[in-house]
Amino acid sequence: MKLEQIIKERRSIKRFKDIPVPLDTIQSLLETSTWAPNHKMTQPWRFIVVQGDSRLKLAEATRAFMSGKEKDPEKKKEAGQRGYNKLKDVPMFVAVVMDENPNPMTREEDYAATSALIQNFSLLAWEQGIGMIWETYGMIHSTEFREALGVNPGEKIVGSLHVGYPDMIPTPRPRKSIEQLLTVIN
Repeated sequence: MKLEQIIKERRSIKRFKDIPVPLDTIQSLLETSTWAPNHKMTQPWRFIVVQGDSRLKLAEATRAFMSGKEKDPEKKKEAGQRGYNKLKDVPMFVAVVMDENPNPMTREEDYAATSALIQNFSLLAWEQGIGMIWETYGMIHSTEFREALGVNPGEKIVGSLHVGYPDMIPTPRPRKSIEQLLTVIN
């Protein structure tokens, strides 16, 4: 498959088959992904893979977060269960964690580099028939979620990647034409 085709055909996947993704495949994809552009070679990232029964720990952290967000006491349990259900069937989570450099300019460059790394991973995974969605939901900032993953103070979760073999591939959504987006200055 050509890179252009992979870029255009890649989709964010929300529903996965109940088939585990081999850890060695993910490790290989992550290793290649680290070749993302990275100003000053800070390489600020690290990865936390959650698979197997450990996924339920994240689902429980999500339950606590979602029920805590709900103001109506009668809806708390339902909200928590919705959050739990959303995560319990994801075959694998890959949390991409970044050191938060105290220098704002370096931190911004590191965030851009980490985002490029996630895009690399997404495209490499798609090439292997593996789908994912890059999530940045509010709970990545919660104490429960951070503790469940072992994220340290001074680190930022840039993405919680839900990874697995696609059960359903969404149809593409239209993009704006380049004519609408391009300004040329001569």
